[in-house]
Amino acid sequence: MSSVRNTLKPKQVEKPARKRRLKAFTTLNRKMHVGSSLHSIVDGSFLTRDNLVKQVPFILFLTLIAIFYIANSYNAEKTIIDISRTKRELQELRYEYITTKSNLMFHSKQSEVASKLKNSGLKESLEPPVKIYQSEK
Repeated sequence: MSSVRNTLKPKQVEKPARKRRLKAFTTLNRKMHVGSSLHSIVDGSFLTRDNLVKQVPFILFLTLIAIFYIANSYNAEKTIIDISRTKRELQELRYEYITTKSNLMFHSKQSEVASKLKNSGLKESLEPPVKIYQSEK
């Protein structure tokens, strides 16, 4: 039995070591792929390849997203301008309301009404109003 155990141990040790090497190789391969992709983007050589045809839908998608982003920012700015304009109009209307209300209060005073009606021939009544009662039959 000891001979069987000896033959199994090296195989078990080799598998994890092989997996580590394979994992290290794939990680290195990814890093090199990213580096070469970045290099091809920087120097512009990705535009001359046949892969450009494969990248056109993605580029169009990015362009569409950029257009939506720009349109959204313009719409937001337009909304902000409209809100500030409406606030300004509301404030002006509030001032006009207060001014008109104070003028009405001034012109509806009894003394002001009496002074305006002097020229028309109407005079202020000096007798207080009297209640008229109707008797029920």
